[in-house]
Order: sequence, then C-alpha cells, then structure tokens
Amino acid sequence: MARRLGRATSRFTEETQTCHKRIPAFAVWLCFCLVFPPAAEAGLYSPSDQIILLNPENVESVLANSTAAIVAEFYASWCGHCVAFSPVYKSLARDIKEWKPAVDLAAIDCAAQQNIKLCSAYSITGYPTLKFFHAYSKADSKGEAYKAFPRDVQGLRHRIIDKLENQEPWPPACPPLEPTSQAEIDSFFETNNVQHLALIFEKASSYIGREVTLDLLQFENVTVRRVLSTEQDLVTKLGVTEFPSCYLYYPKGNFTRLKVNIEARHFYSYALQRLPGVVRSGRPPLVHIDHPTNSTEEPWRPFNRSRVYMADLESTLHYSLRVELAAHSVIRGNALVSLKKYISVLTKYFPGRPVVMNLLRSVDSWLQNQSGGEITYEALRKILDNSAQSPDTALPEGVRWVGCQGSQPHLRRFPCGMWTLFHVLTVQAKSTSPRGTDPKEVLSAMRNYVRSFFGCRPCAEHFENMARESMVEVDSTSSAVLWLWSRHNRVNNRIAGALSEDPNFPKIQWPSPEMCSACHTVRDNREHKWNKEQVLPFLMSYFSSSRILTDYLEDESQVLAKQREAIAAQKHGERRAREALDSVTHLLPSQPTVQEEEEEEEDEGTQDETMADEEEEGGEGAPAADEMGGKTSEPTPWAKPEMELGRGRQRAHNRPSIVGMRMREPQEDIVDLDSFVNQHYKAKALRLAASSRVKQRTLQRKVEQEPGPVFGLGMEMDAGLGMVGLQPVEADFDLDVGRQRKRLQKRELIGQYYVEEAELSHRGRWMSVLSIGFSKVDISLCVILYCLSSMCLVAMYLFFKNRLRLRRAKVSLP
Repeated sequence: MARRLGRATSRFTEETQTCHKRIPAFAVWLCFCLVFPPAAEAGLYSPSDQIILLNPENVESVLANSTAAIVAEFYASWCGHCVAFSPVYKSLARDIKEWKPAVDLAAIDCAAQQNIKLCSAYSITGYPTLKFFHAYSKADSKGEAYKAFPRDVQGLRHRIIDKLENQEPWPPACPPLEPTSQAEIDSFFETNNVQHLALIFEKASSYIGREVTLDLLQFENVTVRRVLSTEQDLVTKLGVTEFPSCYLYYPKGNFTRLKVNIEARHFYSYALQRLPGVVRSGRPPLVHIDHPTNSTEEPWRPFNRSRVYMADLESTLHYSLRVELAAHSVIRGNALVSLKKYISVLTKYFPGRPVVMNLLRSVDSWLQNQSGGEITYEALRKILDNSAQSPDTALPEGVRWVGCQGSQPHLRRFPCGMWTLFHVLTVQAKSTSPRGTDPKEVLSAMRNYVRSFFGCRPCAEHFENMARESMVEVDSTSSAVLWLWSRHNRVNNRIAGALSEDPNFPKIQWPSPEMCSACHTVRDNREHKWNKEQVLPFLMSYFSSSRILTDYLEDESQVLAKQREAIAAQKHGERRAREALDSVTHLLPSQPTVQEEEEEEEDEGTQDETMADEEEEGGEGAPAADEMGGKTSEPTPWAKPEMELGRGRQRAHNRPSIVGMRMREPQEDIVDLDSFVNQHYKAKALRLAASSRVKQRTLQRKVEQEPGPVFGLGMEMDAGLGMVGLQPVEADFDLDVGRQRKRLQKRELIGQYYVEEAELSHRGRWMSVLSIGFSKVDISLCVILYCLSSMCLVAMYLFFKNRLRLRRAKVSLP
C-alpha cells in the first residue's frame, strides 16, 4: 500500500512539473494570439465597410448566378500593398453605394487558413488581385482579372463602368448607359411614366453622365440619359453651350436647366435626388408636414432645420441617463469608468441651463466619490432625481424632440440626439478648453459610452471599428471636431436607404450645398472634395452654444415643481407602506400564558399598594414631574434594578413613575405628519391591545382583587410610550394599619427578591454558557461517553501496534 501511494505521489509530482512547464508556453501562445489574431479576425475589411466578406460558405452564392456584377478583391492581410490599397477600396465601396443593384464589391483574405484552397481554385498567385464577375456567372467561372488596375477611386470607378458596358448578359437592374438621341427623347414620355427626365450633355470621353445614371439607380420618378455634344439637334434645341451641363426635359418640349453650384457629378446627383416626387424605390413618398400633428403620438413641432435645439439635448440626456443606463442594474469595471468619463465631459462642456448643470455637477461629484469598484443604478437614480432636494437642481423628465423628431415614432429621435450632443461637446471643447487639454477627451468619452451602454449593439460595433481605425490620427481639438463630422457622414452613407432612414430627413453628406456652398469644391479631375477650411468654421458656428434655440423648453420653475411633487409622492408612498406595516405589527397582541398573567396581576397589586404608601408618606423617592406633560427626567427607582439586570419583561416599561398626575391625551392636530402617524395610530393600536388583555385577565382571574384605586384603560400602554402619571378615579380612600404592614412586608420581600436574583444571575452566568440549556444529567452522560470513547481509541491503538510488530518479526525470519 505504501509503495502504491509512493508511485501515485511520484506520478502526481511529474504531472505537476509538466503543467508548470506548459504554463510559460501557454502564456507565450496567448500573447501571440493577442498581438497577431487569427486571420479571420485580422482581415482588412469589416461588414461596416459595405463590402461583402467572402468565405467558403458564401462564395458560390455571391459570385455564381448573381443578378448583379461583382468586383472581388483577393488579398493577403500580411501584404503591405494590400494594406495600402484597403483605404482606396473602402472609399470605392462608399462612392458607388447607390450602384448596388447593378454592381457590388466583395473581398476575401487568402491568408486565412480556411480560404487558402478557395483562392487557389480561383488561380490567385499574387496580391492584391481584382476580378470582375459578370451577372449570372457560372459556378466554375474564375472571373476576369483587372490587369494593372488604378489605385484611385475615380480610375477604379471608370474601369467598372467599362466592364458593365461590355458584359453579357446585362444586369437586369442596370439602366442603359449608351448615349441617347433626339428621336428617343421625343417618344420618351409615351413609353415611360416618370416625372423628371434629366439630360446630361457631355463629351464622348466623359463618364459623368453614366456615373449620375448609376447614382440615381435606386430612385423613382426620375430618369437620367446621357447626350453627347455631337447630338446637334438636341444641343441646338436646348441651347447648350457648356459641357458638361444638365437639363430637365418635360412633355411637350418644355425644359429648364438644373441649377447647381459646380457642374460635376456629385452636385448633379444631389440635386436630382432632391427633386419633388423623387423617392427611393420601395419607400413611401415624402410626407409634407404642413399640419399640426403627425403620425406620432406627440404634436408636430415646427422647427428650423439649420439650428440646434436645447430641447433635443435635454431629451438626449434624459434618455441616456434614465433609460439606457437603467438597463444596467449594477455598473462596474470598465463600464463604471466609462460612465465617470461621460458625466465628467458633460459637466465640463454641456452648455445647459443652470438647473441642469447643477444636477450634472451633483452626479459627477457623487461618482468621483465612489471608491468601490461598482455602483447600483438605484443609487444613481436617486442622485438623478435629486432625492436630497438640493436647490435649483433638476433634469427634466421625459423627452421633447424638436429638431430630432421623426415622421414615425421609430425614426430619428435618440440617435439623432446623440450625434447632436457629441457634436456640441466637441465644439465646446475646442471653444473653451485651455491649451494642453487632451484633444481626444470628448471622443474617448463618446467611444466608451457607445461601447458600454449604447443599446444598438451593431451600431456600437460599427462605431468601435471606425474609432479603432482612425481615431489615433486626432491630434488637436480642431481635428476632433472634423473627425466626428467625417465619421457621421460615413455612417450617413452606410445607412442611406435603410429602413431606419426617415423619408422626410434623408441621409445625406452634410452639410448640403444649400446650407454651406463654400464647404464643397472639386479637384482638378472634377471629383468632389470637401473644403475643410470652410467646414470647420461652419461646424463651430452651427453647434455654438450661442446659437442653440430654447424653444419648446419647459420652464425651470415648472421642472422644479414637478420634481418636488414627484419626491413628495414617493415619500408619501413610502410613508403609507411604513404605516401599514407598523399598524399590522402593533395590532397583533402577544398572548401571555396563565402563569405570566397571574404574576403580572400580583405585581400590579403590589405596585398599587406601594404607590399608595408613597402617596401617604409624601411621595418619598418620586422625582418631580412637569404638570403639563407628566414627564419625568429619570426612570423610577423601582424600575432601575429591572433595567440593569436586563430581565426583558414587557411590564418594566409599562409602570408609571408618578401618581397623582392625569395623563394628557395624544394630540390629534400635530403638524408633523411622521410624529402624528407614529403617536396617533400607535396609541390607538396599543389601546386596543390593552383592552383585549384586560378582558382576558378579567375572565381568567380566580380571586377577586381587593378594592383599590381604579386607573384608566390605557395606563399601561401609554406609560410605555413615555406618557407617565395617572389620576386615580377614587382620590379619597383609607387603609388600615394591618394592610399598611402587609404592604411594607411585600416591599421588603420585593427588594430581597431583586438582590437575590442579581446574585443568582451573576453566579449562573458561566453555568448557562457552559450548559447551553442542558441539565446536569445530560452533562454527566456526555462526560462518561467521552471517557469511554477515549479508552476505545487507546485500546485500538495498542492492538494495531502489536499486530504490526508481529508482522515485521515474521518478515525478518530467514
């Protein structure tokens, strides 16, 4: 047995040593995985880039038999040229987003282990490789490779158009891209039911007409046709002198020139998409809100689209702090750090009203004083509701959307408010923060809040991807303002046309040319370019605190009044619950045993005789009391021994200390509600309990009590509440000498009883601790059993010791 145990111990030691050797290797492997994540996670693109991510499971469904043409990039995540090309490919995806029904972009990481065979099947030998797959390509098609493809968005866009024009079969969603003629225009409205026909006049080498045609692919009630400068009939009829230029052609030969700031693709597309009656395919037409109500439950509030409203900012704070945070019952760890930074940034830069700023400062101070690693939302909610009733401190309850209201209850609102809030904070940080301030302070707070608390988790993931990708480039407060603006436009581009887009407020690249014409310009190649030197002043002006409108705001006095009413209602509810609990507790009288009742009756008789003696002897030993209140400054002498000994008898606090004073009835007109409830209802409950106990004693009494002073019914219970002193009903009564001696003897016996009880309790304290309620017989049995068990153990020890000695002796024999 010993040898077996020895082998087991040895094997366990070897396994332990092996585990210790494996721990460093595992730590190195874990660090390697963190620094170099798996290829599937280390790809250059994500779903938020509007690029289809190919893998062995979906490659066939995407590339084969598709109704749209597909441009696919085959790359390796470790390839430096692929990394450099990825921003261009992402920009291309955003640029041709409206072309999706006709052409879409895809990408596959050939460095991923699961994609190696797939890339080999498509004959990929170098990275990056672009391939064009025609619509309805066969399953075994390997695509057409772009040779020496350009590394800029415009060049790639033109190569895609060339492939579209030369492919067969034609994608069903793709509009015609060839030039039109005079004859087709004359009969156009006879065969087409559209509201607007846009003619783009350009030279043969220009791509603007075809690009705008594809830009309007997802819109109804408008058609774009390309007209070459060599089409003399139309050029002469419309009087075209500039190329490119755009004209709107209507039935009966009516036409007008489209007014744009710059004759370029971006300006044409934007202006045509905003024509009356032009909507996205499959979306309801625009609702012209000229009436006082909309489809939401709230009345429509007319507003200026070029201004920011404080009502939106306060509504955003309410929803953020009282709705989104409420989803987290306990906030701990990184989430708590994010909350502290979020509130700190709001306290520093939010341009709110004094009452709101007082509340934010109160919340920030409370959070900074929390030293623990977690908080409960209930505790935070009390600070938000100003339960301490600090003066001029409140955050309005509820939401009141103005500039962020939508045509439907599920459109815009809180997401719009969040973007507006953080734009305002970045502008305020640039305007008010001193030099040396962290330029990413607001952006980091926004990023952490979205990551920890924003309810739309896919939205939070997309924002985190954008922040991880480029927020490191922010090095000043000006760049922080522009970074947030550019990422907001990127999000607008991604969700344009989605179900979350409000048709009355389409997602555009903001600001529009009408709002800030100087913000838009073009490069030498006629590509659109943002003039950031003009965008920054526009943002600083648009989100400036001095231009925020206070329309539709609830008055501060009304906000404070509602807060007081809410707190009062809450306290009233708590008080009612407490009163109900107290009344139930006090209305349940304890049922004394017959022996306790007889002892209490004897004590009451002794008490009556003793008090009568003291009254006859001049009240010796009774302290003076206030005649109006009937209160004493110290306990009565006979009550002191019982309190010191801690006997725990309920009758100790029921004995009055002074005789001869009539008890004052409880006041019913007390102003303090708490004391009124505690005294009024408690007194009634105690009186009811006392009456029930008196009735029980009357029924169970065996010997009629001797005549004596009769007291009021509520004496004992009221005396327990601190109201001492009663007026006897019969004031004039005489006692004979025998009865007086009897009382004196009883008093002496009571004194001796208290002294003896104190001595016995002192001597029996240790015995009660040791015995814990057991009798002497029980203790004796325990001692005997303990001795027997000890003797048995000794006998067993000697027996096995002898057996072991004999066995060893036998083994040693030759």
